[in-house]
Amino acid sequence: MLCNDLYRKKRALPSFPVLSCSSGIQADDDLKSMFVGTVMRKIKSRTWKKQRYFRLQEDCMTIWYKSKKAGNNNPIRQGCPVHLLEGLESLAATHLSFPLNAISRWICDWFKKADKNRDGQMNFKEVRNLLKMMNVDMNEHHALRLFTMADKSQSGTLEDDEFVLFYKMLTQREDVLRVFQEYSSDGQKLMLQDLKDFLREEQLHEDGVQQYALKLIERYEPSDTAKMLQAMTFDGFLMYLSSSEGSIFNPNMVDLYQDMTQPLCHYFISSSHNTYLLEDQIRGHSSVEGYIRALKRGCRCVEVDCWDGPNGEPIVYHGHTFTSKIFFKDVVTVLGNYAFKASQYPVILSIENHCSVEQQKVMAQHLTQILGDKLLKSPLDGKIPIGLPSPEDLKGKILLKGKKIGGLENCMNGVVDDPLMGEVSDEEDTQRLSKELSDCVVYCKSVHFSSFKHSQIHSKFYEISSFTESKTRKHIREAGSEFVLHNARQLSRVYPSGLRTDSSNFNPQDMWNAGCQIVALNFQTAGVEMDLNDGLFSQNGHCGYILKPTFMRNTDERFDPENPQNRDGYKPLSLSVQVISGQQLPKVNIKEGSIIDPLVRVEIHGVPLDQAKQETRYIDNNGFNPVWHDTLQFTIHVPELALVRFVVEDYDKTSKNDFVGQFTLPFICIQPGYRHIHLLSKDGTSIPPSSLFVHVRITKLM
Repeated sequence: MLCNDLYRKKRALPSFPVLSCSSGIQADDDLKSMFVGTVMRKIKSRTWKKQRYFRLQEDCMTIWYKSKKAGNNNPIRQGCPVHLLEGLESLAATHLSFPLNAISRWICDWFKKADKNRDGQMNFKEVRNLLKMMNVDMNEHHALRLFTMADKSQSGTLEDDEFVLFYKMLTQREDVLRVFQEYSSDGQKLMLQDLKDFLREEQLHEDGVQQYALKLIERYEPSDTAKMLQAMTFDGFLMYLSSSEGSIFNPNMVDLYQDMTQPLCHYFISSSHNTYLLEDQIRGHSSVEGYIRALKRGCRCVEVDCWDGPNGEPIVYHGHTFTSKIFFKDVVTVLGNYAFKASQYPVILSIENHCSVEQQKVMAQHLTQILGDKLLKSPLDGKIPIGLPSPEDLKGKILLKGKKIGGLENCMNGVVDDPLMGEVSDEEDTQRLSKELSDCVVYCKSVHFSSFKHSQIHSKFYEISSFTESKTRKHIREAGSEFVLHNARQLSRVYPSGLRTDSSNFNPQDMWNAGCQIVALNFQTAGVEMDLNDGLFSQNGHCGYILKPTFMRNTDERFDPENPQNRDGYKPLSLSVQVISGQQLPKVNIKEGSIIDPLVRVEIHGVPLDQAKQETRYIDNNGFNPVWHDTLQFTIHVPELALVRFVVEDYDKTSKNDFVGQFTLPFICIQPGYRHIHLLSKDGTSIPPSSLFVHVRITKLM
């Protein structure tokens, strides 16, 4: 079978040219000669040499040969050694050779899935059923016409290679072709100057455009002939636009690009709440798997609720509930094994301590023995610190957040306070604290928050307060700029309300707007809140730390998230998004024959003045290749804090729309121009080849 051959040989698939072959024939005598055909010698070995009649088929993709045996007609597909016709060079220059990629594998997978009897063939009825499986609802007459065109063997069925051809006819990208032809001098290819014009005018590239254009040709153009001409065919153009460089997410911001030498309080930190829970807060299952998943996802602050357990071993669970229990030492072991798999930057272990002094000593023992040098137990340089160290300074280190007896100054001077006098946070019970556990806390001492004025006068840089979501919102409303200044000096942690027994999440954007660094979410609960968290931390190498904007780090500035237009350097921007088309959107209703009616919503998440959402119209019964060409406009007042979320839903006029896919990214990471958006599922995993094709423009308003 062709599909199997492709896997083995890594050959290129024949592509269905959207352009009419007749235009090439009229312009090229060599192509005319190829249609007439010629007798050539077919050579298999030194001794096997036979004359055969070769002729180019009308699809401009297949060369057939005829032997002297009656009725022995055979196709020569891409990759066969026919190189002597001069017209092949013209053909290669004007048509693309689409290499085996995710799309092609996807086509073969669908074919094999639908081929119930494994005979490698599919009649029209089977093809029609397959279209429904692939989320395609089309006119039966049109489907039959394409079926007949693809049935090159005239057998009444499609074999795997014929089905690939059928698929390519079905999925002609007229939207991309229109852009291609707008910049192509001859409608067949982009010469170097054409590509440079496109990159400058549409993609807004400014510096080194020629070098970049040549790099794109070398990287994405499948035709060697086109490469020699320093040109890009339509296939190369489509491959570029479908790649990471053609993505809406600026690839320069995917890797680590930010300054990681600022104090710890100058970063947003990916943070989890009750990390041990896999389900709800009342009867949910506790497991070390929660820590593994969070850490692999780039989380840099995890939480444990510690209680006295059997046989002197501390346990972790949601106290006074029916959640299952796990041993603290097992959590620490997993932390040691997985803390730095996704990122080398520090992990903060936030402890909600409900243990007796005796079992606190056991906790300290496990932390010290299991984590070893990974556990930070003293200031980095051995001197009394004057400020928080940076993520770069703390690479490979695990920091304990919890109660501490006295301060760093006292510990460095050899002064030990009374263990009975240890302070507690809002989350913990009043109790005694063991010196052993206290000594494990260095830069993250948990303290009760009194007021911003009190903190400004009395708080130490290494002290951290925890706030419920409701208290955080109250402080933002009443003293937003003071909260921002507080977070420029020291760390703050925000956690969900105790009323969220279903493990739902609050909107983290409100807390980031005030500069709160540790905004803890229930990682086990998918939804818009985790989409925003994943979106914010998708930049900067997925390292779990994002540098806050300058106006949130500078204590000389006053930024009020409720009134952003009052800040120095206020420069609002206009965002224009033309939603052009969608590609292979997934089915959301398992009911047979169900086809989605997709619409796209663009949401802006940021300061209150920026919160906005707009939708396209919905498209009836087409999840395969819907086309909108709808333009949505937004004003962005604080681009440094804004996130943009693209959501695809299945419209339903009688009930709530079903979720289809989404993609969220920071506004500052958007690439302008013609871009593809590769959609993610509800739990944040990719769903190839589902995507949106958009055109983005960002302009200054003042």
